[in-house]
Amino acid sequence: MSIVRELAKQAKAASRKLATLETAAKNDALLNVARQLLADRESILRANEIDLAKGKQAGLSPSLLDRLALTAARIEDMVEGIKQVVELADPVGQVMESWSRPNGLTIAKVRVPMGVVGMVYEARPNVTVDTCALCLKAGSAVLLRGSSNALNSNRALVASIKKGLEGTAIPVAAVQFVDTGDREAVDEMLRLNGLLDLVIPRGGAGLIRRVVETATVPVIETGVGNCHVYVDKEADPAMALDIILNAKCQRYGVCNAAETLLVHQEIAPSWLPGALQSLRDRGVEVRGCPAVLKIVPEVKLADERDWATEFLAPILAVKIVADLSEALDHIQTYGTGHSECIVTNNQDTAAEFLQQVDAAAVYHNASTRFTDGFQYGFGAEIGISTQKLHARGPMGLRELTSYKYVVRGTGQVRS
Repeated sequence: MSIVRELAKQAKAASRKLATLETAAKNDALLNVARQLLADRESILRANEIDLAKGKQAGLSPSLLDRLALTAARIEDMVEGIKQVVELADPVGQVMESWSRPNGLTIAKVRVPMGVVGMVYEARPNVTVDTCALCLKAGSAVLLRGSSNALNSNRALVASIKKGLEGTAIPVAAVQFVDTGDREAVDEMLRLNGLLDLVIPRGGAGLIRRVVETATVPVIETGVGNCHVYVDKEADPAMALDIILNAKCQRYGVCNAAETLLVHQEIAPSWLPGALQSLRDRGVEVRGCPAVLKIVPEVKLADERDWATEFLAPILAVKIVADLSEALDHIQTYGTGHSECIVTNNQDTAAEFLQQVDAAAVYHNASTRFTDGFQYGFGAEIGISTQKLHARGPMGLRELTSYKYVVRGTGQVRS
């Protein structure tokens, strides 16, 4: 039997016990994990330094190195995320709805754990901790397979998590880690029907596409964010500038960062020069359509690929559009269904945008950077789903559960 299958079998066995635990027992275990992560902070950071050094030697981009990097502050953020999950209501056992039938049967739709969740992810070691906290609180075991770039970091984090679970009600075997950079391990993991109940890929477009095309286990797609900010002719200029600077520049290598700026032709001549200069002052390379170059000649000419690219870097594509309709058409053509924003003081225009844009999150006068489990009040998130079955947007505890029907009778038989 392969190592990956054996790990999944251990997780499956542990999931049966985990599914029956009371909320208090799960919370106590998670708080113990949080304490252990702080106690092991120095060894985790040393392991991360090894990964960062290898990443630099391999020529990883600055945005990928940023995703990979751990600091004392980021470890504290992970711990805070665990504590927030502890404070959240436990979805397991919640009665979603109930009713009675004329024959006397009572039927309840009740949330239950997913079972065993497989997580395939790139670069970010914090995903290891977020995933464990959410899955364990939601009553599911987890099988983790991070990228080879973060192997040492993830190994140290999982060791600390398992140590934190020792002596608690949650079985240590509920957290399993595929400790290899071998890509064949991922392919095997994606076909563990009967052992894995769900696989969630979190990373770039290539990883997500590979998982979707390979898996026979159910998959929830997450993450690819070719996000747009549309500045309408009735936008407040200062607000529009603040929003695009935040959406693009607060952090480049994240899926909810803006990658394309669309600007109404009536506001473009007065607003674009200052806005693009502010972006360039912050190190952003601007790639504009021909109409943009007529107003700001020094920017680079965009090509067709730029409209479809999730840069994850200090690069922004900029296009001038005739009206809302053209902006909507552009988003429909190139968007990935992640996060889209309109900046306008016209409520009717905003309402049309919010209604017509087909994305997991749509914003009026607010940065796309808010598409985040923490910001939505979910605590740590396991990812941002860009599909529609069964979860969409930031995925918290409830999205990590399924349900079953509990039917109670008094001896009824069907005639």
